[in-house]
Amino acid sequence: MSNNFANYPSLKAKSVFITGGAGGIGASLVANFAAQGARVGFVDIDDKSANELRATIDVDVHYAHCNLLDIDALKQTIADFEACNDGHIDVLINNAGNDARHSVAEVDPAYWDDRMNQNLRHKFFAAQAVYKGMARAGGGSIINLGSTVVAMSAGNMPAYVTAKAAVYGMTRALARDFGQDRIRVNCIVPGWIMTERQKELWFSDTSAAEISKNQCLPDTLHPEDIACMALFLAADDSRHCTAQNFVVDGGWT
Repeated sequence: MSNNFANYPSLKAKSVFITGGAGGIGASLVANFAAQGARVGFVDIDDKSANELRATIDVDVHYAHCNLLDIDALKQTIADFEACNDGHIDVLINNAGNDARHSVAEVDPAYWDDRMNQNLRHKFFAAQAVYKGMARAGGGSIINLGSTVVAMSAGNMPAYVTAKAAVYGMTRALARDFGQDRIRVNCIVPGWIMTERQKELWFSDTSAAEISKNQCLPDTLHPEDIACMALFLAADDSRHCTAQNFVVDGGWT
């Protein structure tokens, strides 16, 4: 992690569980929380990338293969990580998602359900699974990943945009339901983050011009920009921040 980024003493030895941690934003989350001295566990289905990531980190991080469409498997994986960390998770980061493009015409009920399962359902059940342990421990932080596609009225991905809008609604609802147990629930809303996936599938000269035109700030956004916000929202420094969207998009929306 760059020395230009803040250090949060309150994160040292905290247990942090991250979904979709093998690449992109998730990999940056794993690396940056580990650099803070947190006890990090993450899940993914890309074992190769997960193990390559672990090899680049100086401290031990826990990895488990888990298909987030299998809610029972997700709950068991969370329980296993809790068992290794004093029976609770301090920080849950619901990062995993899938932004595959699709037209209105091609969406059938099965595809719609799959998009909700990929981008929304597992976030709720992960939060449900960590709640009791967090409450017993006296509080915690749940961080959901949204997207600026909602505010942008983005086209060619209606089911994805719908799911990401619902993530914010879920964030608000859980913040209310969990708040009396000092569990904070917030949503990070990334702009166009230059992950390898984005560069391979969607980024072009046209999109570069679009970024330049729409962002207030001229700089390209990278995964570590999201990790920095997540560190703050996980740390005690943000102890009175809950039920909020935190937008990191260079001023696009």
